[in-house]
Amino acid sequence: MKPLYIIPARGGSRGIPHKNIKLLDGKPLIAYSIEAAREAGAPDSHILVSTDDAEIVDTVTRSTGLPVRFMRPAQLATDTAGSREVILHAMEMADTLGIDYDVVVLLQPTSPLRTGADITASLDLYTPAIDMVVSVTQAPCNPYYDCFETDPADGTLHVSKGDGLLTRRQDAPPAWVYNGAIYVINPESIKQLPLGAFPKRIPYVMPRERSIDLDTPFDWTIAEMMIKQ
Repeated sequence: MKPLYIIPARGGSRGIPHKNIKLLDGKPLIAYSIEAAREAGAPDSHILVSTDDAEIVDTVTRSTGLPVRFMRPAQLATDTAGSREVILHAMEMADTLGIDYDVVVLLQPTSPLRTGADITASLDLYTPAIDMVVSVTQAPCNPYYDCFETDPADGTLHVSKGDGLLTRRQDAPPAWVYNGAIYVINPESIKQLPLGAFPKRIPYVMPRERSIDLDTPFDWTIAEMMIKQ
């Protein structure tokens, strides 16, 4: 396979200001994703940082030596811009740059604990017959056991799925959540459908300790503790 690695990093961030270039244990956050791609065997020519921010360009170039070869247009750098549009734009830029690829790997900078081995293992699960391999971790609650909904008629709680008679979590079917770390995407699928509409998705399971997704200052504190330990 010839993966194209896309690392999206817009300048605006509300939860953690300037988080993509904020130092995490002395290193810009985005550098962790670039290093993971390199650990997975990616040549620099196949790693594209998609950003609208000149400061991110400068930080990436200075801290990692990776050239940023295009700028993301402003309309794709808003809070409402979708991942699919950002991916398609990066794919168009890759075509313009003459990059030969047959699978897309999306690496969000907010998952610094994902490793090159995680990326390689995700790629090993991919075939052109599926739409996507996506990294997941065990859900903090299970819809068959301890995840509840309120009845719109009277406001009472009922278990989200099943009859509610399970007494042990171990007896419930496993439930997973996306952890945001790795998306291995069929290029033809993303041209046709948004990620959430893919009918053929394969999970790559990651442990919870490597599945932290940085969204708040509290998340940042936990990530720093994990890295130091």
